Amino acid sequence: MKTDLSKILSVSGQSGLFLYLSQARAGAIVESLSDKKRSCFGMSSRITTLEDVSIYTEDGEVKLKDVFLKMKDVLGDEDAPSAKSSPEALKAFFEKALPEYDRNRFYASHMKKVVEWYNALKHYASLDFTDPAQNAEEAGTEESAANLQK
Repeated sequence: MKTDLSKILSVSGQSGLFLYLSQARAGAIVESLSDKKRSCFGMSSRITTLEDVSIYTEDGEVKLKDVFLKMKDVLGDEDAPSAKSSPEALKAFFEKALPEYDRNRFYASHMKKVVEWYNALKHYASLDFTDPAQNAEEAGTEESAANLQK
């Protein structure tokens, strides 16, 4: 099954990643990818979809999805380095996976998050991602089919 990064969430102050399930009156209902426990995060929670995350490069920005795919090319079936790896080890890894990353704006703390997210997706979801344009097209097709049935 393909992973839709627009439904995978990172919540500030919470460890791990979450799958968006539904809108609630007070916020969003989510499910932890790792232990499948459901929670509700309020409107004041800082929630970010992985689809919206980009990495600074010397030429601009690269979407996180593309970074994950480059990491997968370098790693094959192995896990990414641990988030507890030394900053030097993380930088050496990103030199291979994303050699054009911006050394002044993409810090070791960001690298730790990216490798954590990569490993979480690898273990609890999939590194085969949906295409946002394809999602919009499918939604339009489903809407058209629903209108035809009315």
